[in-house]
Amino acid sequence: MTLLSPLTAPRYPRDMTGYGESPPTANWPNGAKIAVQIVVNYEEGGENNILHGDAASEAFLSEIVGAAPWPGQRHWNMESIYEYGARAGFWRLHRLLKDIPVTVYGVATALARAPEQVSAMQRAGWEIASHGLKWVEHKDMPEEEERAQIREAIRLHTLVTGAPPRGWYTGRCSMNTVRLAAEEGDFDYIADSYADDLPYWVKVGSKEQLIVPYTLDANDMRFASPQGFNSGDQFETYLRDSFDMLYEEGLAGAPKMLSIGLHCRLVGRPGRVAALKRVLAHMAAQEGVWFATRAQIAEHWAAEHPAPTGPRPSRMDRRAFVEAFGGVFEYSPWIAEGAHALELGQTHDTARGVHAALARVFRAASDEQRLAVLTAHPDLAGKLAQAKRLTEESTAEQAGAGLDALTDAERDAFTGLNEAYTAKFGFPFIIAVRDNDKLSIMEAFRRRLGNDRATEFDEACRQVERIAELRLMDKLGA
Repeated sequence: MTLLSPLTAPRYPRDMTGYGESPPTANWPNGAKIAVQIVVNYEEGGENNILHGDAASEAFLSEIVGAAPWPGQRHWNMESIYEYGARAGFWRLHRLLKDIPVTVYGVATALARAPEQVSAMQRAGWEIASHGLKWVEHKDMPEEEERAQIREAIRLHTLVTGAPPRGWYTGRCSMNTVRLAAEEGDFDYIADSYADDLPYWVKVGSKEQLIVPYTLDANDMRFASPQGFNSGDQFETYLRDSFDMLYEEGLAGAPKMLSIGLHCRLVGRPGRVAALKRVLAHMAAQEGVWFATRAQIAEHWAAEHPAPTGPRPSRMDRRAFVEAFGGVFEYSPWIAEGAHALELGQTHDTARGVHAALARVFRAASDEQRLAVLTAHPDLAGKLAQAKRLTEESTAEQAGAGLDALTDAERDAFTGLNEAYTAKFGFPFIIAVRDNDKLSIMEAFRRRLGNDRATEFDEACRQVERIAELRLMDKLGA
């Protein structure tokens, strides 16, 4: 399939549909109703600091809410808060979580300064994913600099832990991060997204990359933000409610994933960790809860729901798009040509998405253009059908309603109705036969003969759109 040139038509890069109303069944191991994924962010020693070659001190995610960076200076209070996370908070979390599958988002330079903590992570069997080279902002970083930092993060991570990371999460990312990480790393997953409760695939160049989305709401970072959590009880309540709602959805047959984000210097404080302990006990007491690392979730998802291999309509060039969808509206390729020129995106890579684009062009057309689409449709059970001169789609549709096996009396009735209808309205009777049977088609035929022309023109156009939708579902899946 030819990839779209950005010069040929506008393309919208965001996916505003996702899985829609029917997400895939997760099929978590052992019939689990929910997957709980706990992340421990290890950033201490990788934050902004002139000791690390940075221009200013750190100002993000600490007890000093609203802190500002100090250019050219060390910030003693900020440094000691981060040091608490490494010296005390990490070990408190380790004691609580060492028997639970956990994923660590490890900043490579922070891990390099934490041999005792890395050893403890590995003894606990925790997955250590990459959290970038340094815990710094990337939004204004030149692309090649960010690419170089990703490469160096992977290299250093491998030296420090003994194995390359299976997952990636920058956090303070740029618009280039996911693409660069997918290009530079052979990652089982990337977590720089907050867009879903389930993993999903994205196309990056010629590569399908699995995204296992993270969370900023079920996250102790809100202890360090305005209008966030003021007490452990608030954190506990929010995590419990998140778990209970997702667990209820799992019981109803739609299992999801709950991500929980932790920071050693934040929830590692004694006044907060007690709340985490209580809510974990609540989760563990329920049946069908799968505590898993992010790598385990990624491995499971890739096996249950492999990367898609079907066509991506928004990535087709004009020729391929028209070839694929030019016959959806009977003998009217100009509709597909117009749809391809619209602002398409990933949300149009489904049957309903393509249909929405095609229908926009059809609805915007003149009455004369729409009439030409109507007259391109064959009579039901008419002479073209008898002569086997229908399109493949029309042949299958009419056969599905039994119109290829009429009695002589039924054929005579349809012939008479076709003639009366065409004489009155100037176009053939059109109905989405797959929504009907012979009896309901005949009833609709007689009822609609009583309409005035304007009403019937609108009804025929609606039926044309419905026929197109059903055809697209055949092509792309419901």
